[in-house]
Amino acid sequence: MSEFTAGLAVLGGLILAGLVGYNAWTTRRNAPRQPVMAAPGTGPAGEGERSEPLFEPDLTAPPAVEKRPGLDALLDALAPLNVEASVAGELAVAALPTTRRAGSKPFAIEGFNEATQHWETPRAGQRYSRFQAGVQLANRNGALNEIEYSEFVMKAQGFADAVNASPEFPEMLDAVAHARELDQFASAHDAQLSITLRARGAAWSPGFVHQAAQRLGFVAGAIPGRMVLPAQAQGGPPVLGLAFSSQAALSDDPAQSAIREVTLSLDVPQVPRTEQPFVRMRDAAIALAASMDGLITDDNQQVIRAESLDAIGADLEQLYDALEARDIAAGSPQARRLFS
Repeated sequence: MSEFTAGLAVLGGLILAGLVGYNAWTTRRNAPRQPVMAAPGTGPAGEGERSEPLFEPDLTAPPAVEKRPGLDALLDALAPLNVEASVAGELAVAALPTTRRAGSKPFAIEGFNEATQHWETPRAGQRYSRFQAGVQLANRNGALNEIEYSEFVMKAQGFADAVNASPEFPEMLDAVAHARELDQFASAHDAQLSITLRARGAAWSPGFVHQAAQRLGFVAGAIPGRMVLPAQAQGGPPVLGLAFSSQAALSDDPAQSAIREVTLSLDVPQVPRTEQPFVRMRDAAIALAASMDGLITDDNQQVIRAESLDAIGADLEQLYDALEARDIAAGSPQARRLFS
């Protein structure tokens, strides 16, 4: 082999090695970012480890430590059911309708317990001196309509007949008009906010997202690809939600699943003002963007600046004031029922 041929061979080898190195660097640069592995027992689980998901509280259900809110004239069309003599709980329980809804609206019957002097859902072993039936006037499905009201009357009448009670139903037109007014107020004061974090460069793996969010107090939810920020008050609803692709979370090889965006969400009427939910949402977005090399954007992929976030927070204070003035403070049982 001549010196010229040998030189070409060496040059070709160097070029080939350079291409292999460049391809490896490009692949590594574009691969989903992985969590920082900690020593066993000292940090969050890595990609290959499985941890038991924590129970994710239902955003529309009352907190586990809170008694189910009873019927409320502020939210329900109420019908007194008067009886001549007290009724055994066993009879009342047997007479309850099999469903607790009239159309899309929650429906309930309560009895006044002679022993405790409190309204409650009828139960065996108790006696009740009177009853009341109620149907919710409005929720996120809209206002109570005539068909739903008629279904409510039919179910309440069936219970009244079974316990020998005399019902006093409100006028349908009045109930429906009240429902529409309440629905208009709710529609004008509802707010469900979301902020999207988008990867600036390399995508993220599920483990990388989990590790970054866990540092801020988020815990895994029951649904793959969802995390929640628990309330500071025990038993309260989650303050924030964090969601990413469930397909990536369920991948056979999560380390190679590429996530390019995650969404922070806040259901404003569901969370008490005292939790400072928007402040925590803003701070979480800023911290996650910094640690994950991401951009804070809106639904149209437009970058949101810090001053814009502050303006949203100021608007929310007015919304909180309006809800409190109507006795439907954010996070209260009334607000959680109305905005469900």
